[in-house]
Amino acid sequence: MDKYPKIEVKRKSGNEAFHDNDTNLKSNLLSFWQWSASDLIGNAMRGILAEYIVASAVDVVKGNRTEWDAYDIETPEGIKVEVKSGAYIQSWAQKKLSAIQFGIRPTQGWDSKKNTYTSEISRQSDVYVF
Repeated sequence: MDKYPKIEVKRKSGNEAFHDNDTNLKSNLLSFWQWSASDLIGNAMRGILAEYIVASAVDVVKGNRTEWDAYDIETPEGIKVEVKSGAYIQSWAQKKLSAIQFGIRPTQGWDSKKNTYTSEISRQSDVYVF
């Protein structure tokens, strides 16, 4: 058994206030999201946005995104989906267009429910969306 069990994350609305002890601060979770996630062109957030678009298409956006699973999305039918995103243009200044490439080689997958890597080396998803 894990010494520190998994923390169940509850879906947020954005209206949750930040606190300093018992005092609400001026900013809330929505202001943090606006500050931290408005660059939808940068590599990290663009990938998360691509996952959200695919999750919306297969109607699995009711819960929360899992950060470190071996695949990005599981459909109601149990199909494991890995979403890959790339772009020639980034949000930072560039001397040339970015090269777009994706890796889907077999790996040991991370099982977030068991908190361990799988022993088998395989492709972790049934479907890849590029």
